[in-house]
Amino acid sequence: MKNHRSQFYLFAERRFLPFFVTQFLGALNDNLFKNALLVMVVSSVLTISQYNTNFITNLAAGLFILPFFLFSTIAGHLADRFDKAYLIRRIKFAEIILMLIGFFSLWQSNLTLMLAVLFLLGVQSAFFGPIKYAIIPQHMKSNELMAANAQVGMGTFVSILLGTLIGGWLVTETQGPLLLGSLVILVAIVGWLSSCQIPSAPPEKQPSERTSAFNPLRETIYNFGLAKQNRTVLLCIFSNSWFWLYGACFLTQVPNFAVTILAGDPKLISILLAAFIVGVAIGSLCCTRLSNGKVEPGLVPVGAAGLSLFAIDLYFSSNVFSAISSQGDMISPAAFLTMPEGLRILFDLLFIGLFGGLFIVPIYAMIQQNTEGTTRARVLSVNNIFNALFMVSGNLMGMLFLSQLGWTIPQFFLFLALINLAYMGSIFYLEPLFLNSFHRWRKRLPFQGNL
Repeated sequence: MKNHRSQFYLFAERRFLPFFVTQFLGALNDNLFKNALLVMVVSSVLTISQYNTNFITNLAAGLFILPFFLFSTIAGHLADRFDKAYLIRRIKFAEIILMLIGFFSLWQSNLTLMLAVLFLLGVQSAFFGPIKYAIIPQHMKSNELMAANAQVGMGTFVSILLGTLIGGWLVTETQGPLLLGSLVILVAIVGWLSSCQIPSAPPEKQPSERTSAFNPLRETIYNFGLAKQNRTVLLCIFSNSWFWLYGACFLTQVPNFAVTILAGDPKLISILLAAFIVGVAIGSLCCTRLSNGKVEPGLVPVGAAGLSLFAIDLYFSSNVFSAISSQGDMISPAAFLTMPEGLRILFDLLFIGLFGGLFIVPIYAMIQQNTEGTTRARVLSVNNIFNALFMVSGNLMGMLFLSQLGWTIPQFFLFLALINLAYMGSIFYLEPLFLNSFHRWRKRLPFQGNL
């Protein structure tokens, strides 16, 4: 990529735009339906007891993650052997059928059917994941990997935000379930039409080895062996998965953090989530400029340091704020935004997300760059499995420290920040490439070029 070109020129390219739209709308639909279900459960739109509410909320999260353990290896196997664009079109067509069933489940307020649809959406996402990141280096030049991954990352988190807000709001309105059901069908149809415009991405060559895709355990072990062949790739997978644990812990705790620690109105939850997610989107887009379009491992230590620094400050700022809020009534979003202590918390979450974007984009690009085309999707399937495993571990950590040990949420955030320093410090020790690249990158500053 030339310095004078904006990274957004990719949106004018057929090799990128249809794929971006397809990915964006797929993530949007996942979050529209998932958050609509959760809001219907907790707002008593569905008639269940409070005990069951907590159970079903956790069950829903588990049902969406479970397919990543069961089907990622199959997805990686297929993606390395067949045209990736062809597979995407079939996956997106299946989404239309799923959303038709989803419409019926929303219309009838059928919880069992809604949970079944959520599980099948997880299956769809599990199949799409390895293909998504394996097709990028096939259609992009090496100097476009950072820009492409940055924009896909930005789009994914924006779609998560929109899905969370729109799904949660729309389903509580009059005739909301019907409106939401119609919306998810429309989004699925547009996503499929977009996928039909993705250029062909056939396998670079057929892999010579024969494996059993339909034996998940054996295939996972085999694919893990493929990832182990390159230590940098393996450590990138562990770093990537750690980010999803870290981010999942923050996103999961933000609702309770806003209400119980900040004594805020429930509407404050959306503002805090938006700050975090917008931060990730901004950080993702900054990667291309900071790296001058190249795959830059030196940004990873910057992102890791920022994740901890602002999480540590969030611990102190939230303690200061809670001391103030405990003296009054419930704090509205408007009042929160007028308070310096509130703005400090908001900026902490924004910058945690921003440095998260700086962290995750180079990691994905490094995995893509350092894997062979014949094995890339299967290596990425290992990444998906570890992502799911780490996210589940993060939820268990939250339950252990907050429910069993009685920690406060700010204390849990501080713990995550300190563990992040230790964990990523060990990664940088095992792979000196990150710190060596950081020193070279730092010497090249100030950078030039346009965003």
